[in-house]
Amino acid sequence: MRVHALVEDATQARAAVEAGATVVQLRCKRASTAELIERGEGLRSLGVTVVVNDDVEAALALGADGVHLGQGDEGAERARAAGLLLGRSVASTEQVHAADADYLGAGPVWESPSKLDADPAIGLAGLRAVCEAASVPVVAIGGVDAGNAADCIRAGAAGVAVIRAAGDPQVRRAVDEALGAR
Repeated sequence: MRVHALVEDATQARAAVEAGATVVQLRCKRASTAELIERGEGLRSLGVTVVVNDDVEAALALGADGVHLGQGDEGAERARAAGLLLGRSVASTEQVHAADADYLGAGPVWESPSKLDADPAIGLAGLRAVCEAASVPVVAIGGVDAGNAADCIRAGAAGVAVIRAAGDPQVRRAVDEALGAR
């Protein structure tokens, strides 16, 4: 759970794993299931947990470990029935209580150019509240990079999710150091 790298293909995933990612999440918002499957070929060989964003069928076809679903996304029942790890996006403690998941992606912690339709930033105080309310691991997302990843861990997150910083080995170092200090 330490570093989730959100990637669009196997090439980006490979670079992220080399930089220390422990989870790769295939996330291509406008791609069809067939396109996701094509982009995700080879992810299983990377030796890390593989999650597909928003598409249970693609996750199953790729032999992924899990699927990550937003608040309004369908498929949780199918994912559970198939034995997939289930991640859910949350931005408040109310959503934490409603989420039936194996882990939560909390945020955005800070504003991020990677998701234009994101909820308002929750900040470190909001992240801390989500972590305190959750009974499953929380992964901080939204504007996370090497300079603030440790702050997310100190707020209670089990890990961080990165997009722009997916290939930066300093993110993993910051997370590992912060977790070691817990």
